[in-house]
Amino acid sequence: MITKEATETAPAPAPVIADPPRPLKAGRNWDEVPRWQVYLPLSIYLVFTLIPFYWILLFALRPAGSTSLVPWPITFDHFEKVWTDRAFGTYFQNSLLVGVATLVMTTLVALAGGYALARFNFKIKQGFMLALLCSQFVPGALLLVPLFEIFAKLQMINSLGSVIIAETVFQLPLSIILISNFIKNVPYSLEEAAWVDGCNRFTAFRIVVLPLLRPGLIAVGSFAFVHSWNHFLFALMFLNNQSKQTIPVGLNTLMSADSVDLGALAAGGIIAAVPVVIVFAFIQKWLITGFSAGAVKG
Repeated sequence: MITKEATETAPAPAPVIADPPRPLKAGRNWDEVPRWQVYLPLSIYLVFTLIPFYWILLFALRPAGSTSLVPWPITFDHFEKVWTDRAFGTYFQNSLLVGVATLVMTTLVALAGGYALARFNFKIKQGFMLALLCSQFVPGALLLVPLFEIFAKLQMINSLGSVIIAETVFQLPLSIILISNFIKNVPYSLEEAAWVDGCNRFTAFRIVVLPLLRPGLIAVGSFAFVHSWNHFLFALMFLNNQSKQTIPVGLNTLMSADSVDLGALAAGGIIAAVPVVIVFAFIQKWLITGFSAGAVKG
């Protein structure tokens, strides 16, 4: 029999020490996917994406009649031809005017409408929101006949104002929804604090809320500009005079039933793409932030 004294004097069992974990190799995480499994699909996708752009540059920069796969010697004759002989300089100015005017009008109206939906409650609010959402399912081609009749009675056919109004109307539903959701993310207490300090509603909105809406305004404005810059249908239907045409319609004039000037068409496509590339290059950070913030809260 083991006595109490033997039990008290018996040494405690030695603790079991587990083997220390083996250190991972520096700069390597075993839980991550191997890099080649990420870079290989992306590289293949990048090649297929860049091939059309290289093809456009090839036709725009190589001499007429050349079949070389390398644009050498480089020539800018196609750009000079479309800019001067095909009046792309005028088309560019018209498209720029339509794009900037659509941007300003869409942003201002969407800002007012979005604030009303975000901060006020009224009886037809839900119905109005439903109408805005349903309007996104209506193709622009269905609006041509009623808009043409309205502009004809207003004597606005063959005027850039008709295209600007049509583009603004087409962009407003989505823009109002985005701005409304973005304003909802701004705490209402900030405006209330400004009211306590003596500001009226407009001053509080201008000082407190408007600076916080910069990403949303940039997203809405850039989307309206790019869409109006690239839209072909409204300009084709509402503008008859060549001096009033925009770049998408100008590109269409480079193609005929008998032949297509590939060099001039490629040069015109590059001219049309440059402003859009520049816009997205400068605003991509605010564009992603604005669209994500405007789509989170409904």
